Amino acid sequence: MRHNNSGRKLGRTSSHREAMFRNMVTSLFEHERITTTKEKAKELRPIAEKMITLAKRGDQHARRQALGFIRSKGVVEKLFTTIQSQFADRAGGYTRILLTGVRQGDAAQMAIIELVGYQEKTEKVDKEN
Repeated sequence: MRHNNSGRKLGRTSSHREAMFRNMVTSLFEHERITTTKEKAKELRPIAEKMITLAKRGDQHARRQALGFIRSKGVVEKLFTTIQSQFADRAGGYTRILLTGVRQGDAAQMAIIELVGYQEKTEKVDKEN
């Protein structure tokens, strides 16, 4: 029985799961939008929101806690400057999960997890004739 055992195992060992979610959180804050399976996105959401809450606290202890999980100083710097100011007046709900369909290979339900307020970066291409 699974009484009081929360979270999905996702077919991985606990160390593999922890490493995978560290990488996914780092990628989410670096790119502000990632594509993954629905189950992984649902497990990633509370972790990402806790990191944003740490950034909103903004003190040295919160920064060290974030560095202990994210392990990329550049991403932590982005989290504590731009992302923190983006969500300064928001009380919660920092991420959004959008279902995109099924993966062709194994029919896994796919999803996009992104930060609320994500804007696609459009690049102008100058065509010289």
